[in-house]
Amino acid sequence: MAKILMVLTGADSWTLKDGTKHPTGFWAEEAVVPYQVLKAAGHEVTVATPGGVVPTADAGSLSAQVNGGEDGARQMSDAVAAMTELRSPLTLADVSVDDYDAVFYPGGHGPMEDLAEDADSGRVLSTALASGKPLAVVCHGPAALLAAHTADGTSAFAGYRVAAFTNEEEVQGGLADKAKWLLEDRLLADGVVVDKAAPWTPHVVVDRNLITGQNPMSSAPLAAELLKALG
Repeated sequence: MAKILMVLTGADSWTLKDGTKHPTGFWAEEAVVPYQVLKAAGHEVTVATPGGVVPTADAGSLSAQVNGGEDGARQMSDAVAAMTELRSPLTLADVSVDDYDAVFYPGGHGPMEDLAEDADSGRVLSTALASGKPLAVVCHGPAALLAAHTADGTSAFAGYRVAAFTNEEEVQGGLADKAKWLLEDRLLADGVVVDKAAPWTPHVVVDRNLITGQNPMSSAPLAAELLKALG
């Protein structure tokens, strides 16, 4: 049995460039699917958030529209409710990567609000990357990579191939023109190599111990790669 640290956003809104707050949180599918895969394989999952706040699932990710109808929406809501670890997360500042066998970051727009600037999260990511342990990040989760720096201030992920939510997907999702910044742009500016597939198609990239997925559809194949890396 492996111990997996799942780091979730503590934000329940995303500040847009006009100063308004867009309700958000973590994207349910991106947490639920890998969680279920890991638990089914007998692994232990521990949740941590900035400040130890109970994370919020983005209401949009619980809707019938993105879950194939009302039955799918109920199943997703039930699956989130069944993740008992969400109710009492650890405080990210208190977490040591040494205590875990792998680290996983789901997405949602929440990470763009808090994890993109969170020094404790940056430390966890940098340490996990340097440790050689599997580090899996999906969709908007790579926003957290922006807070991970080396001693000279450069990105800890510079030169790594990463799949992440693309500008094109953000445009099609309807929020690109309202955002303060776009994830793909910021990753490229940090020297990260963004590896893209067609919008809304499953796409997972493995570069050394880093496993990344482009969008919610990439959650299941990302979880499969993480299981493979855990041996």
